[in-house]
Amino acid sequence: MNNLSFIPTKIQGSYLLRRKLNIDERGTFSRIYCNKELNRINIEKPISQINFSETALKGTVRGMHFQLKPYQETKIVTCLKGSVFDVVVDLRYTSPTFLKWHSEILSSENKNSLVIPEGCAHGFQTLEQNCKLLYLHTEMYSPESERTIHIMDSILGINWPIKVSNLSNKDSRGAFINESFLEVLKNEM
Repeated sequence: MNNLSFIPTKIQGSYLLRRKLNIDERGTFSRIYCNKELNRINIEKPISQINFSETALKGTVRGMHFQLKPYQETKIVTCLKGSVFDVVVDLRYTSPTFLKWHSEILSSENKNSLVIPEGCAHGFQTLEQNCKLLYLHTEMYSPESERTIHIMDSILGINWPIKVSNLSNKDSRGAFINESFLEVLKNEM
């Protein structure tokens, strides 16, 4: 019996992950991670790092983040409190969906997760105050390998659902896609 189901998104290797909920008078129980079930969608690297974020203000955007080789990672992102507009961008130069994006609403109510494959950028916008997210990573964080794409890059054209209320200094200095950026993707992704 499968406790996790994977619905493919338009980005190859990205999935909406739904959990089987076991419900009784006490509440619910569900599996967040199962190596055997993740192998069904070709996630064979073990989880190396688990992160948690709290974002206070509605409309805040975190992203769009990714890591270069050899620190490319698969992420599984879950919203534990509140709701977010979660986005994956395909940065794999030879992919048929190169520079395309896909979004899902993740919330504490729907209990879904988004699987972001290696070679893709990730970011989200909070749709409520005080959102809490859990991230499972197949690679350790490498500050030297991390890169950020500006959330308002016109080539991506991400349709953020509400006005951006808050963006970190690092994210506001994110790169815009140009020839030199494309060269980095071609050679280092």
